[in-house]
Amino acid sequence: MSLKARLAQQEIVVAPGVFDAWSALLAERAGFQAVYVSGASIAYTRLARPDIGLVSLTEVADTLGCIRERVPLPIIVDADTGFGNALNVRRTVTLLERAGGGAGGLAIQLEDQTSPKRCGHLDGKTLIPATEMAGKIRAAIDARASSDTLIVARTDAVAVEGLEPALERAQGYLDAGADVLFIEALRSPGQMRQATARFAGRAPLLANMVEGGKTPMLPAGELQALGFSIVIFPGGLVRALSRTASDYFASLSATGSTAAYRDRMLDFSELNALIGTPEMLAMGKRYDN
Repeated sequence: MSLKARLAQQEIVVAPGVFDAWSALLAERAGFQAVYVSGASIAYTRLARPDIGLVSLTEVADTLGCIRERVPLPIIVDADTGFGNALNVRRTVTLLERAGGGAGGLAIQLEDQTSPKRCGHLDGKTLIPATEMAGKIRAAIDARASSDTLIVARTDAVAVEGLEPALERAQGYLDAGADVLFIEALRSPGQMRQATARFAGRAPLLANMVEGGKTPMLPAGELQALGFSIVIFPGGLVRALSRTASDYFASLSATGSTAAYRDRMLDFSELNALIGTPEMLAMGKRYDN
């Protein structure tokens, strides 16, 4: 089912953050019905750098293409600021749709920060004019090839201008044609209720859950009750893996063996089963002489 169709239902869409085909496959196997390709998580895992605008369009498109080749789920992809002005946004949408369209459908997230952007839960953000962002949204809509491709408009104005200006920006982005609204870094359940009340019945709203971030961490059920249609957990997997991998390396360094971790690992055959090695080898035999 496409993301567009899922949003027509009542149940909130829970999209874990992924950063490559392997993590997306694990999310699919866990039963999730959508995934979120996190620009921050790509920066963390591919570059070992913070989310401060270092990831390029080609790196996002390459990651998205690898995920789409392996996983048919609906994908929400973080396209940062669109990697430039409105003309750049047109190219961004074309390349991302080419890489990740089809199958379960695609949603492309654009934000109203200046370039280089930074993580929505870091301080020191700056914004482009709302009119410029509205133009980027119109450019994205003009560039998309499929009506199943959704445009997610994110505003970072809460931290810079306050809640009411952020809601006004979101309204302008909705008027420009955005399909989903993402009001980043809301500070309290009260602010979250104000946002959902403002757009109830008019646009799906996305909530961003960042462990240790500025928005209260609420479970999906509570977010749905507040009026959100999508919740993403963009960096949760990286934070979990960072702790696990650090413990694993410490154990291996101390003991010279992986024996202490065997009950927390997949063995050789289990990993091959997960990634489909037997099926691929069987497929290859079809082409033998």
